[in-house]
Amino acid sequence: MSLYGMMRTGVSGMNAQVNRLSAVADNIANSSTAGYKRANAQFSSLVLPSTNGQYNSGSVKTDVRYGISQQGGIRDSDSPTDLAIDGNGFFVVSDKNGTPYLTRSGSFVKDPEGYLYNTAGYYLMGYPVVDGKVNNVANGFQGLEKIDIAQMDLVADPSRTGKFTVNLPTDAAIVAAPSAGANGSANFTNKTSLQAFDNLGNPIKLDVYFSKKTEANLTATPPTPATWEVAVYDSSKATNGGFPYKNADGTNAVPLSNSTMAFDSTTGKLTTGSTPADGILKIAIPGGQTLELDMSATKSLAGKYTIYEANIDGRGPSTIKSVDIGDDGSVVALYENGSQREIYRIPLGNVASPDNMKVLSGNVYTPSAESGDIQLGFPREGGMGSISSGALEESNADIAEELTEMIEAQRSYTANSKAFQTGADLMDVLVNLKR
Repeated sequence: MSLYGMMRTGVSGMNAQVNRLSAVADNIANSSTAGYKRANAQFSSLVLPSTNGQYNSGSVKTDVRYGISQQGGIRDSDSPTDLAIDGNGFFVVSDKNGTPYLTRSGSFVKDPEGYLYNTAGYYLMGYPVVDGKVNNVANGFQGLEKIDIAQMDLVADPSRTGKFTVNLPTDAAIVAAPSAGANGSANFTNKTSLQAFDNLGNPIKLDVYFSKKTEANLTATPPTPATWEVAVYDSSKATNGGFPYKNADGTNAVPLSNSTMAFDSTTGKLTTGSTPADGILKIAIPGGQTLELDMSATKSLAGKYTIYEANIDGRGPSTIKSVDIGDDGSVVALYENGSQREIYRIPLGNVASPDNMKVLSGNVYTPSAESGDIQLGFPREGGMGSISSGALEESNADIAEELTEMIEAQRSYTANSKAFQTGADLMDVLVNLKR
C-alpha cells in the first residue's frame, strides 16, 4: 500500500465532505427563498487497480444534484400576483434579453411598465388571448410574450358573441313583416332592444323585431311549422322611435340581419327549417365586428312574450381595476365599469427528467441533454399541476435536516483528516528509519 496514496485518499475524502458542507450551506442560506430546490451531494467511489500483496487506495467523487422535482410547501401571500404551482410544471420566464427559462419562483410584482417579474428579475411569460382564442405551441417558446397587465388600459372590447333567448307566444296573430310596413309604419308582434359595442367602445343599440308570419299546419303531410321573422335594425337610424329606418341620405335602411325561425308544433323548439338552421344570427355591427347572436334556445310556447336571457359581450373603454389569475392559468382583467376579460393564458413547461436540468443563478433552470426536451401545456391539463394565486411555494430545504447533514459531514471530515494525519505520521516513521 502506498502511503502517498493513503494520504491522497484522505484528502479526497475531506474535499468530498467540503462539497457536502457547501451544498448544506447553500440550502441553509436559501431556506427562505421561494421555489428553491435543495442541493444534495452524492458520493461515488473511484477504485484504482491493485496487485497481489499490494492494495492501492482509491478516492471518492461527489456529484451535486438538486431536488428540482420535489414539491415544496405552499403558503399564503398578500399579493394576488404571487403564484405557486401545486404539482408538475414550471413557469416560463425570460430575462431582459428575451432568453426563456423555467422556474418555480412565483414571487411576481408589476414593474413601472406593467410587466410581471420576480425577485430575480425574470419576467413571466404567457400567451395573449385574441378574440377569446390562444395560439399555443406545445414544444417550443414561440408565441409567448411578457405578461403586461397595464397594456389593456382604455382599450375597448367590441361585441362578438351574445345569447338571446325568448318565448314567442303561439297564439300571436299573423302580421306583416316590419320591412313591409305601409306609409312609414310597421306591424310587428314583439320588439326588444339590445346593446352592443363597436370597435371604439361606442354603445350600439339594436332593435330586434319579431313578426309572426305563418301558423303551423298540422294537417299537411308532413305538418308544416309556425314561422316567425326576426329583423334587427340599427336604432340610431330610427325615425320617431321606430319605423321607418333611414340612412343619412334619406333612403330606407335595410336590416342588419333578417332571419326566419320555424318552430316545431309539438315541442315548440326550432326546427331545421329555420334560416340560419343553427339559430345563430350574424349581425354586422356598424363600425364593429360581426356579432354572432345565439337564439337557438328560443321557443314558441303558450303564454306571453318572455325574455329568459339577453347577454352580449364587449365593453366601452375602461381602466383595469385589478387582475385575477385562475388556477387554469387564465389572467383576467377586472375593469372599473364592472366588466372583465381574459387577456393572457399562463402555460407551464416540463421535461422528462426535471432533476437533470441545468441550474442557473436566479433560481431558474434550462433543459439539458439529460433532462429531455421542453413540453408546454396549460395548468390542470396533460399532467400539469394547478396554479394558486396569492400563494408561494416554499423552499424544500429543511433546516433540521440540513443541520443533521452538517454534523455528519463535520464528523466525516474529521475522520478523513485522521486518516491523512496517520499517513503523515507513518511517513515520518519511514523517514526516521535512516537516522
